[in-house]
Amino acid sequence: MASLHDSTNIFWLEYHVGKVSSQKLLNQKGCIVWITGLSGSGKSTLACSLSRELHSKGKLSYVLDGDNLRYGLNKVLGFKPEEWTENICRVGEIAKLFADAGLICIASLIFPYRIDQDVCRAMLPDSNFIEVFMNMPLESCKSRDAKGLFKLARAGNIKGFTGIDDPYEVPQNFCPAPQAMTDDQLVSYLEQKGFLQY
Repeated sequence: MASLHDSTNIFWLEYHVGKVSSQKLLNQKGCIVWITGLSGSGKSTLACSLSRELHSKGKLSYVLDGDNLRYGLNKVLGFKPEEWTENICRVGEIAKLFADAGLICIASLIFPYRIDQDVCRAMLPDSNFIEVFMNMPLESCKSRDAKGLFKLARAGNIKGFTGIDDPYEVPQNFCPAPQAMTDDQLVSYLEQKGFLQY
């Protein structure tokens, strides 16, 4: 059976209203802000706060939260390495569509494997993929444990939990000053890089 990648009967559709037209309409440039780190590192908090700050400045963004996506699009996926890869690939493709439409797409999820990080980064020019690593020490994430997941993983009730019995490969190409990064600093970074105007 041929995979979709081998198909010869699919054709790319060029749209009449493209990326540049959308960006001009929105007066902003589409990009992906990918916030990653261990569970409990503050990814979702920063994503929501950044989205609110951008909204207050009249900029259109959309948050793709890892947990929320597992209620719908990725609900059939588990947490084995190959399922993580599929999860990340799907989120990356959707984030790219949002960025192509001129939105600032804020993806907030654990991004455990460097190979998947590289694949997502390659979907867009480097300047349009902004990776923010929430560099929270594992012990701090364990003590915060807002969802109780570390406790469950330590008790053996969750297998393959990132940071406990599955690796988290620290990104190598992330936004400057990740430990101190706040929503205001991210907005300033986006302004400096020209994403908040067209």
